Amino acid sequence: MPSVNFNVRIDEKVKKESEEIFNELGINLTTAVNVFLRKAIKAGGFPFDVRLTDSYNQETIDALNEAERLLHDPTTKRYNVEEALRELKR
Repeated sequence: MPSVNFNVRIDEKVKKESEEIFNELGINLTTAVNVFLRKAIKAGGFPFDVRLTDSYNQETIDALNEAERLLHDPTTKRYNVEEALRELKR
């Protein structure tokens, strides 16, 4: 299949940092873009989740709020790893 040129404007820092990563993997930026596009074709869209914000269900939000509260509560019992394992085995 013949190849075509495809020009993309990209932030200089993003280009440099991504080239460093892909060079470590033994590929150049052109190959990385081709891999991405082929994965997108197979996936029928982005080959990863694309969201405007992280969304959590209410149970997760409640758990995060409880963890934050416990972190700042001086009466909360603290454990080291060994103590926590002993408590779990009870």
